[in-house]
Amino acid sequence: MTAYAAITGWGMAVPERVVTNADLEQLVETSDEWIVTRTGIRERRVAVPGERTSTFGTEAGRRALAMAGLAPGDIDLVIVATCTPDQPLPATACLVQANLGIARAAAFDVVAACSGFIYGLTVATSMIRSGAARNVLLVAAEILTHYVDWSDRNTCVLFGDGAGAVVLQPSTEPTGLLHGELGAAGEHADLLAVDAGGTALRLTPELLACGRQYVHMNGRDVFKLAVRGMGDSSQRVIAAAGLTTDDIDLIVPHQANLRIIEATAKRLGISMERVFVNLDRYGNTSAATIPIALVEAATHGRLRQGDTILLTAFGAGLTWASAVVRWGAPASQG
Repeated sequence: MTAYAAITGWGMAVPERVVTNADLEQLVETSDEWIVTRTGIRERRVAVPGERTSTFGTEAGRRALAMAGLAPGDIDLVIVATCTPDQPLPATACLVQANLGIARAAAFDVVAACSGFIYGLTVATSMIRSGAARNVLLVAAEILTHYVDWSDRNTCVLFGDGAGAVVLQPSTEPTGLLHGELGAAGEHADLLAVDAGGTALRLTPELLACGRQYVHMNGRDVFKLAVRGMGDSSQRVIAAAGLTTDDIDLIVPHQANLRIIEATAKRLGISMERVFVNLDRYGNTSAATIPIALVEAATHGRLRQGDTILLTAFGAGLTWASAVVRWGAPASQG
């Protein structure tokens, strides 16, 4: 049995189209100052017709494979974390697998909204530790703007599209996921949801006219539950890993709202200098926010080999997840 699963490659992909706060001023009654003050977001990437969730998931996966130095045939499991699949079935993971030419590997989706990447990381690591898989491609990809009502100023300013991916491989050295916690509170499912389009409410012309196909959110309640869920689970995983907050080199939180990030850091007693934030340029890309942030943090020198990082997220479900991760691949892998 392998003890650890190292992160050996990473990559990201986002749409070329940029929608700024000034652009949104032309659509709804809002302003750049209003959006930045309440969310910290200045612009977001938005998919254009013809671009799918698998489009960006495939490209992020391709870049992660290249960094890890692996060929498609080396991968024996593909996991895609998404709540905005290309279609109800098959799984988007199967489409990414086919696009990358990964033959015969198992492929499935994980649906945990904004917590999806950490959920997927936990599953991938468990598969490697058990011996059920050796080389895993974990992708988090979303096109949330397909579920946005562009006339609703409370939600249209929040979301963006994109994907991030990592490759995990077995290791005998303490690297990758050291300790994680997953949780959910389904009794709060109605606080952040898309009502229609599933088996509960099939899409009809009447529901479409009412906008039931769009995401809706009780922002105030989600804010309070997010800060509590991310803060408390972060404290528990740090302690379970035998560490203190002083041992954390960098926090990479879900990028939903700057106020949530700041409140979570304050709850943990960690200064914002040790927190990576890029939501000002991408908005909330749900499951993709953390891997996109990881790629940018590594690219800009904020993440170094051997760093101990904290990942934490909160999303629809309601779900939450936190993880302590040792960054980078060891010199030799098991």
